[in-house]
Amino acid sequence: MYKHTLCFIRRNEEILMLNREYDPVKGLWNGVGGKIENGETPLESAIREIKEETDIDVKSNQIQFKGIIIWEADHTYSGGMYAYVVDVSNNFYYETPKKTTEGILDWKDVSWILSDYNYGVGEMIPHFLPKMLNEPHVLEHKCVIINNTLVEYDCKEFNRLDNSRINNI
Repeated sequence: MYKHTLCFIRRNEEILMLNREYDPVKGLWNGVGGKIENGETPLESAIREIKEETDIDVKSNQIQFKGIIIWEADHTYSGGMYAYVVDVSNNFYYETPKKTTEGILDWKDVSWILSDYNYGVGEMIPHFLPKMLNEPHVLEHKCVIINNTLVEYDCKEFNRLDNSRINNI
């Protein structure tokens, strides 16, 4: 079991992003999420983290498990996280920019997030985010980082769990 969750809240062609105040990825725009607490399922953690970081209430039927993101840094296994997407209605109102204890929340166009040479987002995001947003399958994303640079990315269908268990993740 991995120790973290990451969630992207999508409103039409925008994603609610957090410019983080703290490590990891301090100063970069990312989704919301964090550490899974003792006794929590990854899904419960994602819902709690969304509430804590954005004050948005999300129900379990609104959040989609989209897979896992694992990474290896400098030839040693570093970790992984459960990835989720929440789609809100096009008229969902959430005023930004908003300063929080975690950083600054703001709606960012997907095209901005994925644009070439955007150094304001982690370099793994342009690889896995389009698939999370557009693929119907649950996927496993693997990233290899050497000297703080992404050198390899691979993606395959996530088939370690049967479909009945995925809803509990």
